[in-house]
Amino acid sequence: MRARLRFRPRLPRLHTRPSRRTLGIVGAVCAAIVLLVLLWDWNWFRGPVERLVEARTGREFDIGGDLDVDLGRVTTVTADGLRLGNPGWAEDPEMASARRLVLQVESWPLLLGRVRLPELRLVAPDVRLQSNPEGGPGNWDFGFEDDDDGEPLQLRRLWIDDGRLRFADARTRTDIDIRLASREATKPGAPPSVALEGSGAWSGNEFSLEGTAESPLELQDTERPFHLDLRARAGATRAHARGSLTDPFRLRDFDLQFALAGRNLAHLYPLLGLALPDSPPYSIDGRLTRDGRTWHYDTFTGKVGQSDLGGSAAVTTGGERLFFKADLVSDRLDFDDLAGFVGGAPDPEGEQLDPELERQAAKQRAEGKVLPSRPYELGKLRSMDADVRLRARRINSPGLPIDDMDAHLLLDAGLLRLAPLNFGVAGGDIRSDVRMDARRDTIHTQVKAELRRVELAQLFPDVALAKDTVGRLGGSFTLAGTGNSVAAMLGSADGDVAVGMGRGEISNLLVELAGIDIYEAVKYLIGKDRKVPVRCAFADFGVKRGVMDARALAFDTTDTIIVGRGTIDLGEETLDLELRPRPKDRSILALRSPLHVGGTFADPSFRPDFARLGLRGAIALALGSIAPPAALLATLELGPGEDSNCGGEYAK
Repeated sequence: MRARLRFRPRLPRLHTRPSRRTLGIVGAVCAAIVLLVLLWDWNWFRGPVERLVEARTGREFDIGGDLDVDLGRVTTVTADGLRLGNPGWAEDPEMASARRLVLQVESWPLLLGRVRLPELRLVAPDVRLQSNPEGGPGNWDFGFEDDDDGEPLQLRRLWIDDGRLRFADARTRTDIDIRLASREATKPGAPPSVALEGSGAWSGNEFSLEGTAESPLELQDTERPFHLDLRARAGATRAHARGSLTDPFRLRDFDLQFALAGRNLAHLYPLLGLALPDSPPYSIDGRLTRDGRTWHYDTFTGKVGQSDLGGSAAVTTGGERLFFKADLVSDRLDFDDLAGFVGGAPDPEGEQLDPELERQAAKQRAEGKVLPSRPYELGKLRSMDADVRLRARRINSPGLPIDDMDAHLLLDAGLLRLAPLNFGVAGGDIRSDVRMDARRDTIHTQVKAELRRVELAQLFPDVALAKDTVGRLGGSFTLAGTGNSVAAMLGSADGDVAVGMGRGEISNLLVELAGIDIYEAVKYLIGKDRKVPVRCAFADFGVKRGVMDARALAFDTTDTIIVGRGTIDLGEETLDLELRPRPKDRSILALRSPLHVGGTFADPSFRPDFARLGLRGAIALALGSIAPPAALLATLELGPGEDSNCGGEYAK
C-alpha cells in the first residue's frame, strides 16, 4: 500500500502573544530613545543655529548660554545669552541682545510648512536701532524680501520682561532710550499690553515718552486693530495719541485722536518736516488717519495764540518734497497772531512766547522799526509744497478796521503765491495777489492790490469826529522788490501807489483843525459841529528804490483845500510830507502855515512849521503894540484858495 504525503504550510498566527524576548527588545529601544531625549545635550545645535542665522542675516549671531528643547505637542525652545551683531558701518558691534528667549512652537503644523508660535517671551531684551550716517539703510534693514505668497508666521502672544529699545540718528540729532515691559490685561482673555517710558533727544530737543500700547505681535491677523495711549514731548512740543491701529507693521490704517500743543508752530519743521510760520503758543486736537502715503488730520479744533482755529489738513510723503494741503477756518482771528507770516513776532498777550521770538521782538523795538526785518529761511520755503486756504470770519485788530480775511497760499518748489489775499476793511475790501519767488538766493516779490469801497467813517472807528463822515476810498498798489525780509523787499521796491475818494462829507472841525484855524475850531468845539461837502481827495505816489514820492496829493472841500508834497522812505521808515491848507472862507486867527508830517513809522509827528508861525506871531505882537485890534490883521485869512480840478474816477 502506497503512502500519500501531504504538505501543509504553517501560516503565521496574527494574534499570537509576543514572546518575552520580543518585548524585551522593544522596551530596550524605547528606553534608549527616552534616555537619549532626556540626556541629549541640545547645546550641540548652538553652532548650526548660529551659522544658519548668520547666513540668513549677514550678521554675527551668538548663543552665549544654554540651548534647551522640551519636545511635545507644543515644543518649547529656551536659549540664554543671545547676541546679534551690527553691520560693519555701525560704531557699536552689537545690535540686539537678550538674557533669555523662550519660544513655543506647535510641532505638527511644522510638517505642513506652517509656523505657529503660541508665545514668545523675552527677558531683558536690548535693541539698538541706528540710522546709517551715510544715508543708506539703517541697521534694522536685513535686506529681506517680502514673500506675500508664503504662509505667514503666526505669533499669538509676546511677553517682554525689562525690555529696552534705543534709537539713534546722528543726522537729525536724535537719540532716545525707551524702557518697556509687558503687563497683564485687566480683562480676562485680553492680550497683554506694553508699558513704555523713555527719554533722550529728538531732533536736538529734549524728549520724553510714556504710555501703554498693545504689542503689534499680539495680532492674530492684519485685520485686528490694537489700541495705544501715548504721550510724548520734544522740547516745548507735546503730543498725545490715543486710539487704534490696524496692520501696524505696514502702517496701513490709523484711527487715532491726536492732540498737539507747543510754543511755536515753526518748531514742527525739525520734528515733522512741516515748514510752518512762527506763531504764538498753540494747542489743537483732531483725528489722524492714513491713506497710502497721505496722512490726514481731520476735523481738528484748537487755538493759536488768541485765535480759534479748525479745519482739516493732510501731508503726503514719498515725493520729491512733502505736500501739505489744508482748509482752515477761524471764527475769531487775532490779527497779531498772523505776524509770523511776514517775519514778525506775534503778540503773546500774557502767554509765553518762544524765547527766540521774544529776542527778535525786543531787538525790533530797540531799533524803533515797524517793518519785520527777520529773513525768511530759504531752505524751509523750498522743502515742501503746499496748498492752504485760510478763512477768518471775524478779525480782532484794535486800531485797524479789518473785518475778515480770505487767503489761499500756494507753494511749489520755493515759488509762493497768495492768490488771493483778501481783507474786508471798513465796509469795503482790499483784494491782492502776492508772488514771492524764493528759488534763487534773493527773493523777488511782486504785489498787486486794489482798495475798493472803503467807508471813510469806518476807517477811524475810535475817532468821535469821524463818525458822521461820508465817503468811500478806492485805490491800487503795484510794487516789486527784492530781499529776503519784508523790510528788505519794501526798502527796494519800485512801483505805484494811488488812493482816492470821490464826493462825500466830513466834519468841518477836522478841516479847521487841519488848517489850524483857531477861531473856527473853537467855534465848532463850543457850538454844534457841521459837515462840509468833500469834492475829492487823492494821493498818487511813484515808488523808486523804496522811496514813495508824492506826484499828487490833495484834499478838497467846499471849505478848504489841502495840497501836499514830500516823500515816504520805506527803507528808513521815515515820513517827510508837507501839507498846505488853503481855506476858502474868511476867518480871523487863521494861521496859514504848512503842516509837516515827519518822524518814523514807529513814532510819527504832525506839527506846524514853527519857524513860520514864530514870524507871524512876531508881526502880530508888533502890530498889537500900536492898536490891539490891528493885531488881528496878521492872522486874517481872506480865503484865496480855489477849487481843485478833481476830475477822474475819484470824482464820480
